[in-house]
Amino acid sequence: MNVRRSAAVLAAVAVIGAATPAAAAPSPSPSQAFPSALYGGTDPKYDGVWRQSLALLAQDTVGVKPAAKSVQWLARQQCADGSFASYRPDPTTPCDAKTMRDTNATSAAVQALTALGGHDDVTGKAVGWLKSVQNKDGGWGYSPGGASDTNSTSIVTGALAAVGDKPGQVEKDGKSPYDALLKLALPCGGDGGGAFAFQPDKKGELAANADATAAGVLGALGKGMVVEPGEKAAEKSDATCEKAATPQQAAANGAGYLTTALSEDGNHLMSALAGAEPQPDFGNTADAVVALAALGETAQAEKSVRWLEKNSASWAAQSGPAAYAQLILAAHATGTNPRDFGGADLVKQLGATGPAPQTAEKTKAAEEKKDSGSDFFGVWWYVGVCLVAGIGIGFLFTGRKKQQQL
Repeated sequence: MNVRRSAAVLAAVAVIGAATPAAAAPSPSPSQAFPSALYGGTDPKYDGVWRQSLALLAQDTVGVKPAAKSVQWLARQQCADGSFASYRPDPTTPCDAKTMRDTNATSAAVQALTALGGHDDVTGKAVGWLKSVQNKDGGWGYSPGGASDTNSTSIVTGALAAVGDKPGQVEKDGKSPYDALLKLALPCGGDGGGAFAFQPDKKGELAANADATAAGVLGALGKGMVVEPGEKAAEKSDATCEKAATPQQAAANGAGYLTTALSEDGNHLMSALAGAEPQPDFGNTADAVVALAALGETAQAEKSVRWLEKNSASWAAQSGPAAYAQLILAAHATGTNPRDFGGADLVKQLGATGPAPQTAEKTKAAEEKKDSGSDFFGVWWYVGVCLVAGIGIGFLFTGRKKQQQL
């Protein structure tokens, strides 16, 4: 799922199946004041909940406890019916018919708040709302009632899995999310065979979309945005595309498409907009890394994450918290150290885009205490050794167990 997923989908509704461009949100004017609990300094109108959710999820993934007010801000963005909009400037104003509910933002918030824990009431209502707006084909669109698309269906699937539901059992008119995803997978043999489309075009045709494919692989596997390093799927893909009779095979086919696309373009994906020169697509490359790692395709995933280490710094700095979060999740999925990502500390860089995490001051205090304590005990250990050597009397020292906070 791309950094600006929430903003880009709105902009691309009229261009069904087109890939979303990589562009940072506009910077605020001096008169604009956004919540201090929010990550990022650009206009959150289209991606406030999305980028906040990714930032919190990424921090939790690497063992950092986010600022309490940032978590609280996200939870308070919820509407009374359980849904989330892309951004609500004044969450004290009730949502009404004009509020644009957003399945992507809702699902991202569910994944983040579930991971952080202690928000079962919020996530329970959110999942209930998601189920209530499921389409008859088993999938979801970006907005309630919109045609199902791969990205939205996949991130909702990840939210369902995060709260412990079995996506295959969440049905509308007998259709599950997996049924919707299978219909959006391109058959083998043709152009882009094995990939996922975003949506059918106006003629009902499917066109391969790398962004949708990365999302579709995770969705078909029933996984969310966080993939544990070294995790292996039940079925491992190979270079041969086969008829996708199961979601697992669709995921394997999608992974095969991503592997080919990544290797052909120098271990990264490219974005091509009409009338513009193709450019490296950092966000979708990071998502592709997570998707491949989820299926156990670690060889190409590791090559691509190495490319990101060398080339993504400027993109992340311009794009903000969601970009840093994507890179952290890609690093985590491949067992790469996000605190030394091509020489950069992604965790620190993400933290700098919002309120200081709860663990920051505690870690500093613990380190200071550790340093002062180690000098004290070091001296007396030396004295003790000398006494033992001199007079033959043993001393028993009980050391304190030291906890290292990430």
